[in-house]
Amino acid sequence: MSYYFAKTLNVPFDQAVEITIAALKQRGFGVLTRIDVKSTLKEKLDVEFRPYVILGACNPRMAHQALQAEDKIGTMLPCNVIVQELDGKSEVAAVDPVASMQAIDNDTLTAIAMKVRDELKATIQSL
Repeated sequence: MSYYFAKTLNVPFDQAVEITIAALKQRGFGVLTRIDVKSTLKEKLDVEFRPYVILGACNPRMAHQALQAEDKIGTMLPCNVIVQELDGKSEVAAVDPVASMQAIDNDTLTAIAMKVRDELKATIQSL
């Protein structure tokens, strides 16, 4: 089982970030965090890195259900979605929450994770 799903887009990086955020919103996800890896690495380590953003995506309804099913699940939230520039194209990838939660023995949580996976996968496919 892969721990992510991805899609390559033939659009500039900044546009890929914006359309990814819009697609997440359409499927009920908000972006709680936005980490600009390129500028962080430049600032902290003075190294050059390709354009790379980590978006912390959260569907409030499903997050609430997950927190009710497993109180420590917040250690694995939000779901990360990345946008990076590769070879002049933009790649968008999202974590597979089912893969990341395999260590947790909770059938209710697994069912929620499957719904989140379906929504994230549909978001990536819609791009």
